[in-house]
Amino acid sequence: MKTYIATRYEQFLTDFKTIVNIDSSSDNKPGIEKVARFFNNRFVSLGLDVQILFLGNEKVPCLYAKQKQGKKPFDIMFLGHMDTVFPTGEVEKRPFSIKGGKAFGPGVCDMKGGLLVVLHVLETLKHEGILDSLSVCVAFNGDEETGSKASKDWIMSTARESLRTFVFETCRPGYRFVLQRKGGGWLKVIVKGQKAHAGADPEKGINAVVELAHKIVKINKLNQNDKGTSAQVTVITGGDKVNIIPNRAEASVDVRILKLEEKKGIEDFFNTLSKTPCLKGSEIIVQGKIDRPPMEPWDTTYELWDLIQSTGKQMGLPMEAISTGGSSDGNHTSAAGTPTIDGMGIVGANSHRADEYADLDSIDNMVWLVAQVCKAIGEKG
Repeated sequence: MKTYIATRYEQFLTDFKTIVNIDSSSDNKPGIEKVARFFNNRFVSLGLDVQILFLGNEKVPCLYAKQKQGKKPFDIMFLGHMDTVFPTGEVEKRPFSIKGGKAFGPGVCDMKGGLLVVLHVLETLKHEGILDSLSVCVAFNGDEETGSKASKDWIMSTARESLRTFVFETCRPGYRFVLQRKGGGWLKVIVKGQKAHAGADPEKGINAVVELAHKIVKINKLNQNDKGTSAQVTVITGGDKVNIIPNRAEASVDVRILKLEEKKGIEDFFNTLSKTPCLKGSEIIVQGKIDRPPMEPWDTTYELWDLIQSTGKQMGLPMEAISTGGSSDGNHTSAAGTPTIDGMGIVGANSHRADEYADLDSIDNMVWLVAQVCKAIGEKG
């Protein structure tokens, strides 16, 4: 298997250049569909049943490929996203390139490299005569970077049909894999007050900025590092002119939770916040919610990790499991009750930045690691 994977390194690079050089920002539906059709053709050649779906009101392109053995659940769900955060035209500015053992380009590690790991793993398993004995599905969505609003339900329902999920977000340098992610959401606190002349008759006004300031102090007290809870006020606006009491102020809040049990307490806090003004006559409105559950590891998650870690150590790879504050679609598969391991893609760093990179030395290692794990799963039945 290792020898076969090594012979296909140049093919991986060719594929890498092809898909990285397709602009596929979340709002570029034709670009996302072009990426989907690239994978469609290759998966069809493996004998998989493949569909390109167009989900939600925006018709987000998603790719679904499967090979199912009878009525039993999928042994493995391979999950990834085809959209990037980079606007259309980014490829022309900085197309796929290689320098110093690293690949650069829009979405090179987040997460087009991971998508190719999936493809080359399945092609390797087919070549080795292993794929046909496995029940697998592939779910690549096109709106992860904007919250997976159109694809979330599809991802969760597919996860419920699967015994385990591998998410092909980038593997952290040093072969660090993600077993836990925070959940959370974005909220907005809006205060409505009353305008008045700041010098002549301020007593006639209700200062929305002052009311909001009181609320920000309370929100800040939600931060509890020991519990993994954070509530960060990130954007504030308020007021029009220096001599007018402001009648409106807003604050955006980024909330993260490590455990699902924390969700209710946060929601109760914001519900109470809207009902307890400090300045008489002010009105507080809270919009938004915690809409992404945390990705929590269970005993079955650790059992799966033990298999991955032991396989990696046999290959001589340093292996480490980590927790991170960022979220992915692995949050949804975990919430669906499916043991989930994230960070199964190519090793890389600096996602969402112009200096994002993928470590080329990790290509063969990651394809080999995942293929060996899949082989072990198939042998264990």
